Amino acid sequence: MALDVTQEHCAEAAAEALKPSVAVRTRVRRDGTPASVPVEDIVPGDIVPLRAGDLVPADGIVVESEAAHTNEALLTGEPFPVEKRPGPCEATTPAEAFNALFGGTALVSGEATMLVVATGARTRFGGIAAALRSAEPPTAFERGLHALGVLILRMTAFLVLFVLLANLTLHRPVLESFLFAVALAVGLTPELLPMIMTVTLSRGAVRMAARKVVVKRLAAIHDLGAMDVLCTDKTGTLTEASIALVGHPGFDGTDSENVIELAAVNSRFESGVRSPLDDAILAHTGEQPLPSWRRVADVPFDFERRRVSVLAERNGERLLIVKGAPEEVLARSTLVDRGTGAPVPLDPDMRSRLSRLLDEKSAQGLRCLGVAWRSMPQNRSAPSAADEQDLVFAGYCVFIDPPKASAAEAIARLEAAGVRIKIVSGDAAPVLRHIVETLGIPARGMLTGAEIAMLGDTALAARVVEADLFARVAPDQKTRIVRALQARGHTVGFIGDGINDAPAIKAADAGVSVDGASDVARPAADLILLEHDLDVVADGVAEGRRTYANIMKYVRMGTSSNFGNMLSMAFASLFLPFLPLTPIQVLLNNLLYDLSETGIPFDNVDERETAPAHLGHA
Repeated sequence: MALDVTQEHCAEAAAEALKPSVAVRTRVRRDGTPASVPVEDIVPGDIVPLRAGDLVPADGIVVESEAAHTNEALLTGEPFPVEKRPGPCEATTPAEAFNALFGGTALVSGEATMLVVATGARTRFGGIAAALRSAEPPTAFERGLHALGVLILRMTAFLVLFVLLANLTLHRPVLESFLFAVALAVGLTPELLPMIMTVTLSRGAVRMAARKVVVKRLAAIHDLGAMDVLCTDKTGTLTEASIALVGHPGFDGTDSENVIELAAVNSRFESGVRSPLDDAILAHTGEQPLPSWRRVADVPFDFERRRVSVLAERNGERLLIVKGAPEEVLARSTLVDRGTGAPVPLDPDMRSRLSRLLDEKSAQGLRCLGVAWRSMPQNRSAPSAADEQDLVFAGYCVFIDPPKASAAEAIARLEAAGVRIKIVSGDAAPVLRHIVETLGIPARGMLTGAEIAMLGDTALAARVVEADLFARVAPDQKTRIVRALQARGHTVGFIGDGINDAPAIKAADAGVSVDGASDVARPAADLILLEHDLDVVADGVAEGRRTYANIMKYVRMGTSSNFGNMLSMAFASLFLPFLPLTPIQVLLNNLLYDLSETGIPFDNVDERETAPAHLGHA
């Protein structure tokens, strides 16, 4: 034993000694002196230089930047890199704060220097961690059970004291009166309620598993059934969470085969890692070979230029094909390809028409890439970024995250079941409006993250019921929306899959995540969907209401029979010269009633019992 303790102590001491050597460290400047310190030793006021590939160790302000872009998908849900630069910023949400860096995100390109302003629990991610550690508030089901328990306790205490005092006043035997009162108290108690609840909820969990919903907390089945508001993001729930090419308009706004051919050549022959937009272009063209084209060279994409160029040859003619951010490509174009004949000058009127076309597509929630080209000398085989000028503008490639075919039907099912859908997203307002119009969702009102930031909790509770769309919402604002809806008496469900969704998932009455969600979101959820589809949620709501209806059958039958029998015997004892039933007879009567109710968890449920008008809290 002593040897075991000694060896364990030595092992722990060795592990502690090794910890400093494997600790995550970062470079800082303190008082003008460079140093390398463990991440946990960073303090506000440190200057931290960052390069591409570095994790941001704390929250801070950008003081210097050279083409710096960060991946903030874990924090904001936005999959695209975000440009960071110094300067004053009036943004109220992390997604729009170009001068701020957040701990836990990563620098994907460029370099930046940051002044640390918050560390540890005071960072954005620290706030999320603190929210997940906080005690969970009682759910709707737990509040209902507590209310029922308090009601039964009060009635039992009143009846026992009343019967005991009345019998003592009538000079009945003290012990006999006491045992009779205790028997009445036992008879009033719904003893089978825990068993009925457990069996009913367990059977509900098994049936929900067959419908591709994994239940982590049994009581959440009731909360899902009692839910009357469902907050959800659009990505993956209302949309396919994939990018599809939906158009390739030329100068006149109609689809041009020349535009898609040039875009396909660029996507096929670029040497860098293909983006989802490249995959969408090639999927649209069916990955067809390009026998008439030959790749010569390319200028890879970078976040400073925001475009990629490919030098390709066709029929002895070399073209530099440029694809990238539409405003950047259009700004470097001096001619426009009208599809027939030679290119014509890109005059102010034509440039304005192309800009309006871009604005129209953006207002519809669509993402665009600009496509342009220019002729290159035959002896030119190594293009550079300097060649990306005096371009011939060909048109746009237009993309969308396509709506799910099943989303509209699933939303209609949920609405018919009395569940109001509220879309809470980090996307811009035009994107949300477009998806709502496409799916025909009966949404009303919109609040943005900036507007929510200006509202107190009371004001938000007043506004939140009037809005169904919430755009550019920060992680902490999602939690505030859930709390505001609960303050108005709603039973709220929340679907999310990212780290930024975890606090709202935990705060909701029915927190729902999906298989494949982040390792933070899944533990915070009460239910896990094996399919990222609202149809599965609608099935879960129906099953939750079925389970709740069976529990309520026992509550109604048990309380009505128990209270009826016990009250009748209590009042009869006042007028009869003897006890109407002995204590053992009271308990036997109660046992027989309970045995008749043991089949309730296996009972069928009428459709009207699951209608919204029949729902209430236990």
